[in-house]
Order: sequence, then C-alpha cells, then structure tokens
Amino acid sequence: MLRSSRGGTRYPQWLRRLVYKLYTHRVEGRLDHTQVPKHIGVILDGNRRWARAAGGTTEQGHQAGAEKIRELLGWCAETDVEVVTLWLLSTDNLNRPPEQLSPLLAIIEDAVRDLAADGRWRVHHVGALDLLPDHTQRVLKEAAQATADNRGILVNVAVGYGGRQEIVDAVRSLLAERAARGASLGELAENLALEDIAEHLYTRGQPDPDLVIRTSGEQRLSGFMLWQSAHSEYYFCDVFWPAFRKVDFLRALRDYAARHRRYGS
Repeated sequence: MLRSSRGGTRYPQWLRRLVYKLYTHRVEGRLDHTQVPKHIGVILDGNRRWARAAGGTTEQGHQAGAEKIRELLGWCAETDVEVVTLWLLSTDNLNRPPEQLSPLLAIIEDAVRDLAADGRWRVHHVGALDLLPDHTQRVLKEAAQATADNRGILVNVAVGYGGRQEIVDAVRSLLAERAARGASLGELAENLALEDIAEHLYTRGQPDPDLVIRTSGEQRLSGFMLWQSAHSEYYFCDVFWPAFRKVDFLRALRDYAARHRRYGS
C-alpha cells in the first residue's frame, strides 16, 4: 500500500477513478428527475487560477474551460435540463488589454463554433452585441442562425454580458418601441409593468434560471442575470471551472432538489 509523505494512505489512480465512478453513479441514481431545474445559469469562474495551479498559462486555462462546456451540456441533456446560460465574458472583461482580450475572444469564438457544429444545441447570444468586435459578432450571429431549428437544449452564450447593461438595454429598447407607437413618456411611466421590461431582456421569452452555479469558491453573482435571478437558487462550488466534474454537477442538482423554494420571501 502506498503512503503519502504525511503518512496518510495514497491510493493508486485506477482505484481513485473506480471509487469516483461508483460514487457518481450513486449520486446520480438518487437524483429526483422531477425536481431538476429547467434553466441553469453557470458562472464559469477559475480558469486563470486553475492554470496557475497547474503551472500553465492563462490561455491554456481558458482553453481548458472552453473544452469543459461540451461535458456540462452532455450532463444537462442526461438530466432533462432545457436551458443553460453560460457566462463566458463580462462587459468588464472587454476593458482588458488587447494582448489579453484577443486570445480569449478567439477561444470563445472557437467554442461557439463547436457548439453550433455539434448539431444538438440551439445557440443564442445574450449580451451587448455592439460592444464586441465585428468578427465575434459574426460568429455569434452565424451560430444562432445555423442552430435555430435544432430541438436540443437552448444554450445562451453570455459574451459581452453585464446584468446592469442588460437592464439599461431593455429600458432603452422599451422606450424606443413605445416612442415609435407614439406613446408619451408620461403614458409609459403611468402604465409601466414588470412584464414590459422582461419582454425586452436578452432572454425574453425564456424561463428565468431556477439554479445559478458559480465555480471557483467565489460567493457572489457579480451582476449575472440580475433581473432574472430574483428567485433563483444559488450553488457555490469550490472547484475551479476546468476541474468541474460530473459529480460536482450532480451535487448541485441534489442540493437544489432538497431546497423548498419560497418565491417572494
């Protein structure tokens, strides 16, 4: 039997894989599929810290994070999730120096192309499209058009996304629409309802997220889906995004199913 330098038992890798597989199967077997969230939002956090811990570069961390997306969507499909929103790039990230932003955008563009080429998902962009470079805009538009008729999970790719910016854009769109109809500002103020703003969000027509998962141990939303997450459940996972495993995903679903959701209290 192997021993670690601290005197504890260090099991061989094949045995650890077997135990992990058995434990994952056990958690999955106990999952109540009637309590699975229909819309999951995921804040993919920890790519850079994962890379540093592994002795790699930031670009390698983002690439590993992009490759994890396909696994996540496969797990979602197995558990009957219908909508997944992936926060890939915030509006704050757009202020990074070009030497940092350009490689990240290239990785995101490749990830979006891969999602579209897979053939199983419907890809939809959420974010301020006009803030993105022309080539990134083109990739996002082409992915949405190519997958519009797919019947699989709706995958919202949040690129150039900020929760405050979304609300500003929604109000701006609402004002423009009502002005085009000839409505006055006073009439709009008098009759404004929550649904009026909701209909102009990036996710209009979609259900709000039931569950928001954030990886890397950070316990804040950072502006993610501020309007839509008013009644969402949150699950904060200590694992960096590239290291996120199926068992971590299943634990999040198990935790969600065990909660008693109370809307408005």
